Amino acid sequence: MNRIRTIRNGDRDRGQVALEYIGFLPFLLLVGLGGIQLGWTAYVTQQAETAARTAARVEARHPDEGVAAGLAAISESLREGAVIQPDVTRDSITMTVTLRINSVVPGIASRRVQRIAVMPNDDPR
Repeated sequence: MNRIRTIRNGDRDRGQVALEYIGFLPFLLLVGLGGIQLGWTAYVTQQAETAARTAARVEARHPDEGVAAGLAAISESLREGAVIQPDVTRDSITMTVTLRINSVVPGIASRRVQRIAVMPNDDPR
């Protein structure tokens, strides 16, 4: 008799919240990983931009030292896959930096980001 009374008073929804939470948890984790991926992408893009500007600036003042300076401007964990391509003309120096953005979201492949910086050539020899 006591069991029938508790069911009538609404006690049968006892595990409902736990089931809803378990169903919502994968979506919540995916949103969290998406936020982390967005922040990581912004960081790697900023690193590529900084490396390109540094490499172009150093190459303009000290020929043949720009690529090393660009690599030094990149954080150590990103240097392994970094590619810096100089293009020196009489009037300008163009540095193209390419970095790989690894994915933290399962099922999404890594991508590449490319940034270009141009500086006037201070030593046109």
